[in-house]
Amino acid sequence: MRAVNIHEAKTHLSRLVDEAARGEPFVIAKAGKPLVKVVALNAPSPGEVRRLGFLSGSIAVPDDFDRMGDVEISHLFGKDDG
Repeated sequence: MRAVNIHEAKTHLSRLVDEAARGEPFVIAKAGKPLVKVVALNAPSPGEVRRLGFLSGSIAVPDDFDRMGDVEISHLFGKDDG
């Protein structure tokens, strides 16, 4: 995680806040000692992990999903069913 000193934080606060809002937190330090951490409000709390695929196994997609409604769509566009 990036650390910035207070002077740099004051000078570039708008840019730093924009970066934190996009998910790039930073620490503000004074005389090299970390004081505060700036994170987005919607950032996961410590211990909370955002997982990809958290619904895996909960939703079933039919094998013919990409062909569902072919007959109706063909009919709507004036094409033959076969």
